[in-house]
Amino acid sequence: MKILRHPVFLIAIGLVTGLATGLGWFWHAAGAAVSHAAARRAAAPASAGPGAPWGFWTIEIENLAADLRDEMAKQHKREDQLDEREARFAAERQELEKVRSDIEAQRQEISGKLIEIQALEAKNLRTLAQTYTNLAPAAAVDIFRAMDDTTVVKILSLMKPDTVAPILETMAKSDTDPALAKRAAAITEKLRVVKPAAPAGT
Repeated sequence: MKILRHPVFLIAIGLVTGLATGLGWFWHAAGAAVSHAAARRAAAPASAGPGAPWGFWTIEIENLAADLRDEMAKQHKREDQLDEREARFAAERQELEKVRSDIEAQRQEISGKLIEIQALEAKNLRTLAQTYTNLAPAAAVDIFRAMDDTTVVKILSLMKPDTVAPILETMAKSDTDPALAKRAAAITEKLRVVKPAAPAGT
């Protein structure tokens, strides 16, 4: 029984007891800490960080994500503006094509109405114009009845205005043929678009 009273033995017993107590306290504290950490993790909101595949989240990543969203929004806005501009240009092109088509149609219409005196017939027409200038207006009207409007217009275009006026007046005031008044108006309208013959040698 002396060994139980030996100081070395007592010290060894004290160390073993202290070590056992310390280990017991450590495991108890560690278990509490683990439980507390698990509870905090479970209570944390799902939106606190990103989902898979990210396992972490920082303010720099948040800033980069915000910049990316802003840039994408600007890109979408630019695309919308380009689409609007392209649609506007297409409408303007269509309008220009319509205007060009209208101008071409008017040009063809004017060309169809334009009476051109050919150089080869100009000499004969001038001779006829001089001849009818010497006739009384009524006599000239009687001759013009048998001619088509185009020929009459060509002849009248080579006559002086003070000679043409009485002839048209006689046609307009004809009592025997009311249609002559309408014909006089048509001839007057065509006289506005007569293209004179080119001078000889051109």
